Amino acid sequence: MVSFFSEGLDSIGFKPTPFPSRKRIESQVSLTPSLNEAVPFAFEGDAFKTFPAGVAANNVHASFSSILTAVLIFFFVSTGCAQKEIPLYTGAMPNSKETADSFRLRDGVALKVSRPTLTLFLPEAGQANGAAVIICPGGGYGALMMQSEGYNTAQYFAKHGVAAFVLKYRLPDDKTMIDKTVGPLQDAQQAIMMVRLNAKEWNIDTARVGIMGFSAGGHLASTASTHFTKAYVSNPSKINLRPAFSVLVYPVISFSEKLRHTGSMTNLLGANPSPENIKLFSNEEQISSATPPAFLIHAADDNVVDVDNSINYFEALRHHGVPGELHVYPKGSHGFVLHLPIEDWMSLVMKWMRPWLQKN
Repeated sequence: MVSFFSEGLDSIGFKPTPFPSRKRIESQVSLTPSLNEAVPFAFEGDAFKTFPAGVAANNVHASFSSILTAVLIFFFVSTGCAQKEIPLYTGAMPNSKETADSFRLRDGVALKVSRPTLTLFLPEAGQANGAAVIICPGGGYGALMMQSEGYNTAQYFAKHGVAAFVLKYRLPDDKTMIDKTVGPLQDAQQAIMMVRLNAKEWNIDTARVGIMGFSAGGHLASTASTHFTKAYVSNPSKINLRPAFSVLVYPVISFSEKLRHTGSMTNLLGANPSPENIKLFSNEEQISSATPPAFLIHAADDNVVDVDNSINYFEALRHHGVPGELHVYPKGSHGFVLHLPIEDWMSLVMKWMRPWLQKN
């Protein structure tokens, strides 16, 4: 199914405004050991750029962010949504170098992730339908939009009976990884394995574990959906690494010259990637008849990640006989769903997911 919405978002009163995770913003601050020591960063497309300490942040006071953090913590505790954050690896991390942890979190944006985790959002007792979704936030493989794309979406799923798991995956970095090109994929496969291994405890049907990704997180989700025949992590129990389905939201799909998002490709593959790696991680070229069904949503005027990324993935699914559903909005640009009431677009996702929502 393909739907092209006949009315733009402006017809329902939507007016695009600068959004921290999807537009260039300046005068923001990232976490530092002292709230009085601000380290500004700027965002351009899907690539974060950090600046040395001592560069003044304009019109942003660190105490405001600490208050916001406290409010978010209170919100999660009072709603009972954020169940638990657990390490993704209980033993040694594969493909990693011994380095200090320089992780930072600011206003729901994660930077310098080298210790991956999984945050569980489990439905209330008696509400679980057995389905599960692993959520990969975006950020150009240079940051993770944990709050806007991760936790908010997971909370919605949990309220509708779906177990949700927000993946804080490692951000590619030669300083922390032996081979950064496969680090995020390893974490996605490990998350799929962990969810299926704990299916009984978390009241999940192993046959109904899907994956979801936004922007560069959509690239990771589509990579997990097209590279599951090879295990990039230790899998002694031979757990099935194929997601049952994928939900791809304004996803980066291709690293081909015409469609690539340069920041995402450079962060993952390096400044001068080989033609072989470009093809290997252009996921529209990796689709087969075994690729899981996919739901895609994108804006036609996206000037960060071209809508043809979603269209080409859908077309490749169609040519291989794999069910897919594509929704294209004429206006909204990148990250447009984050400006909408979550029900407006997640209701489309839930309707498409009905085959996986049937209770055991």
